[in-house]
Amino acid sequence: MEIKAADVAKLRKMTGAGMMDCKNALVEAEGDFNRAQEIIREKGKLVAAKRADRETTEGAVVARINGNKAILVSLGCETDFVAANAEFKALAEAIADAAIAAFPADKEALTNVKMADGRTVGEAITEQTGKSGEKHVIAYYATLEAPFIGSYIHFTHKDGALVGFNKEVAGDLGKHIAMQVTSMKPVAVNAESVPAEIVKQELEVATEKTKEEQIQKAVDAALKKAGINPAHCDSEDHIESNTAKGWLTPDQAAQARQIIKTVSAEKAANLPAAMIENIAKGRLAKFFKEQTLEEQEFVMEGKISVKDYIAGIDKDAKVVAFRRFSLSD
Repeated sequence: MEIKAADVAKLRKMTGAGMMDCKNALVEAEGDFNRAQEIIREKGKLVAAKRADRETTEGAVVARINGNKAILVSLGCETDFVAANAEFKALAEAIADAAIAAFPADKEALTNVKMADGRTVGEAITEQTGKSGEKHVIAYYATLEAPFIGSYIHFTHKDGALVGFNKEVAGDLGKHIAMQVTSMKPVAVNAESVPAEIVKQELEVATEKTKEEQIQKAVDAALKKAGINPAHCDSEDHIESNTAKGWLTPDQAAQARQIIKTVSAEKAANLPAAMIENIAKGRLAKFFKEQTLEEQEFVMEGKISVKDYIAGIDKDAKVVAFRRFSLSD
């Protein structure tokens, strides 16, 4: 049957699909617009299935705030070419609008939310996947509720954050702290709010690192006493290569191996527990200082913590929560 250009244009307006895709769908559907729309949607599902295992490292991060509620969402795609496309950007913005209006609890619920044009978020993503030929996904979605919320989205739209405060704050304080969260990637608001499993893991890492350092110090001292340069013996590969270069004699290489084995075992069996614990706790304190928002150095000022910066502007203001996402991480 003959497919009129006006019909193709009408279907394109309805679906956003390419002209040839619309024409082919109308031909297959024998002019039935409802069936043609289904064919275009099915094409999107087919493309999505074929590209399901592709990585989506590009895309757009978008924030929306409505009173004491906010959402942070990222629509992901495969290439920066598609991410820069006006239709892709418009879809990301439309998804954000739908998310703040419905305020779904999670990504799965978001896919079922209806957008302004009547499509669900999931349907719109599938259709855009079919049009672009690239995998599209909700790469991230989070909600935040607080008395006051600040936000920041980097100009590349690849990074962004929401920050919730216990009260309304003046000026650009909310934006500035959201910029801090975006750039410095804190794991929690303060030491008290760091998840217990992270504290446990960091303390274990700090303890093991301290033990290794104490053992290495003892080994280095023993090697020096034997007249062997510790830098020539810091790994088995180096012992072999430095022996081949003549920097170690075969006898020194054998002696170094024996010293490393013996002294390591002796020191490991006699490590001072209290000292190890104290050093490990010091390392954990450093982790809190570098990785929790309140204790981090405020990047826009320097030599002042985020906590003190906030207090200097509003002594009663405190951060209660934040959300952060980056396609660049």
